[in-house]
Amino acid sequence: MRSKTKTTPAKAPSQRMLRIGELVRHKLSELLSRGEIHDDVLASHVITIPEVRLSPDLKLATVYVMPLGGSDVKPVIEALTRNKKFIRAEVAHTLNLRYAPDLRFREDETFEEATRIDRLLDSERVRRDVEKE
Repeated sequence: MRSKTKTTPAKAPSQRMLRIGELVRHKLSELLSRGEIHDDVLASHVITIPEVRLSPDLKLATVYVMPLGGSDVKPVIEALTRNKKFIRAEVAHTLNLRYAPDLRFREDETFEEATRIDRLLDSERVRRDVEKE
């Protein structure tokens, strides 16, 4: 027999999730730019935080990071994870929430994806298809 469970499409983030994600992103950027996180790895890199996504219950924040130039991603994520307790406490002071979200750091792959799409669009095969029209 077939299961009668329906697959629900992924819900778009709420305005609150987006707003709090931006507040977390700004606070993290401020901490990094001011050098308030005392870590040699973080001090030696310029780090971009393009996006912070929150879970619907606002208890988990996934922070996407990318060091300038795209190198040393793994050591930077490890350094941020080592300092997660301090960062979370600083974020908690900024946000007026019952619980400060737990932070999870991930590599931002949007730049790589954009480069891949640009390469595809520049390929000979795509140019031929465009010229036919």
